[in-house]
Amino acid sequence: MRQVNMHEAKTHLSRLVEEAAAGESFVICKAGRPMVRVTPLDEGTAAPAQPRRLGLLRGQCTVPDDFDQMAAGELADLFEGSGQGG
Repeated sequence: MRQVNMHEAKTHLSRLVEEAAAGESFVICKAGRPMVRVTPLDEGTAAPAQPRRLGLLRGQCTVPDDFDQMAAGELADLFEGSGQGG
């Protein structure tokens, strides 16, 4: 497997990543000592998305029944520009 020193990896990171994505894995070395291996990800091995925590605040707050109508007059005035308010 190809070895790349740290300086070269920093200088040519974009090119090296493209090569790795194309299947050419390599090892990054520091002072001649292998530190990390760069390999392409399989599409199925990407980190899973953080699951949503539905119901996190259940029972800790309430929503009024008329929530969708609260301040409807004021909002209409803002958009329509009538200037009369509530």
